[in-house]
Amino acid sequence: MLTYHFYPPDFSGQGISLFAFFILMFFVSSMPMVINNTPIFLIQWVTMAVFLTFGLLAEMIMVQLGILVLLLRLKIQKDQLFRLPLNSLLFFTLSLLSGLAYFAMGGKIGVDLIENPQYFWVAAAYPVIHFTLNQVLISVIQAALYGRKLSFLEKDLIWETITSLITFPIGLILYILYSEVGILALLFVGVPFVSLSIILHLYYSSEKVIDYLQKAADIGHQMAERLDVNEVMELFILKLSEMLPVDYAYILDIKDNDELHTIYRIEHGQIKPNDLKPTKKSEGISGLVLGTRKSALFHSRKKWKIIAKEFLPEDAESLICVPIVRSNEVLGILLLSSAKKRSYEKSQLMIVDILCSHFAIAIENAKHYEETKAKSERCALTKLFNYRYMEAKLNEEFSRLENGERELLSLIILDIDHFKKVNDTYGHQSGNEILCELAGRLANLIDEAGIAARYGGEEFVVLMPDTSKEDTLAWAELIRQTIANRPFILKQNIDGRSSSTKVYITASIGVAAAPEDADDSLALIRHADRALYVGAKRAGRNRVAEYVK
Repeated sequence: MLTYHFYPPDFSGQGISLFAFFILMFFVSSMPMVINNTPIFLIQWVTMAVFLTFGLLAEMIMVQLGILVLLLRLKIQKDQLFRLPLNSLLFFTLSLLSGLAYFAMGGKIGVDLIENPQYFWVAAAYPVIHFTLNQVLISVIQAALYGRKLSFLEKDLIWETITSLITFPIGLILYILYSEVGILALLFVGVPFVSLSIILHLYYSSEKVIDYLQKAADIGHQMAERLDVNEVMELFILKLSEMLPVDYAYILDIKDNDELHTIYRIEHGQIKPNDLKPTKKSEGISGLVLGTRKSALFHSRKKWKIIAKEFLPEDAESLICVPIVRSNEVLGILLLSSAKKRSYEKSQLMIVDILCSHFAIAIENAKHYEETKAKSERCALTKLFNYRYMEAKLNEEFSRLENGERELLSLIILDIDHFKKVNDTYGHQSGNEILCELAGRLANLIDEAGIAARYGGEEFVVLMPDTSKEDTLAWAELIRQTIANRPFILKQNIDGRSSSTKVYITASIGVAAAPEDADDSLALIRHADRALYVGAKRAGRNRVAEYVK
């Protein structure tokens, strides 16, 4: 109202021209570029021509309509509706201050810049003032609302500066040409610039896709370097969350080619237990994706709520569901969700699909590595750890002892008494059965208190971190009794008849501890072995002995 009072417009006979400018502004406003979450729309050149032609009030109204078109195009969510009055007030203030500065410099509305070149520099200064004030106001709002400082090297500011340098001269040209040829100027200037806006919009979209592809390739390399399945899954979801707005992420594994079970679940950045109810094939969103082998993209909850069978939080809105495929076989399903509507685009779905291919390869490689590693670390007969693993583990634990991460380290070595006699009496196959059963007893007894391994032949070792020598001796005695007091059952098949034989065996055990008895891993093994043969074997067998200096 104040603007109308102090700077009254004259719209008589110009209704068609104003409408033509509005149509031009509508097309430009509906094609924004979103850089660093900041929408950049190129209407300044249109509103500049409107200001110089029709005055401040017309420019204000045109800008407000442009903001409305822009926010409708961006489809802002309910929690972002504050942006409508905020941007309206921002651009109203910008229009008012820029216009007042223009008039203060002696500028006039509707002046012919060709016949009156003295006004050209005032008109040229207007967009500079407009751009500067715009950056100042944006900086104030970002600092006040988001605590964000504006950097002159940020991508959105660089893009806005470049587009302003391009568009403001075109705004002057449009104004001058409109003064000469009237509404035809909108065709001569507007149509080419709208085409340029479309090209810039497509260019930025393609640049964004290229950026996604480069990130996807980098993530693929990083996953390939991981050799642990859980590390691969954690890195995969972490990198997806950095690229896309992900509030909920689920990796589902296929069991019996019929059910989907959650094997990795993260919600709002927190890892959750995998206790969700399984989903059947062709049921729910993930089951549908498994059955069709096609990705799915939903912009809001109401689009997928009817078909969803799996558990999804109440605030989940946008959703992407992609099959994880390797060698034309679906290995699992990835389900991502955001609490905001329209968080994902088709281009992002394509990137997630590509990343799932990288993920499938990385998971398969990690599984193969873990299987190979397990085979190399385990005794093929007893399934306990082997000599190689125990030697490496002992060195590792000694390093922790030296670094202060461990206070104590104890070792148990046991050897089956007269095992050659067992093999000679019952055969080597029966001897292997006894070794396997003894290994099972040892693993069940020790559980997480220590690490049991087959050291070779009929020798077994148990490494017990942070366990005193006294407590280790008690464990050793319990092991001895577990072996001696319960018979070992041998199953034999002679002439088609099955029979069972009870065999009683004993074991001699030696115990040593560090740092009490040894300064390094080899000394600890040597001293425990000495206790076994000198203190137990020579003393009559079936007993526990400790190393004594």
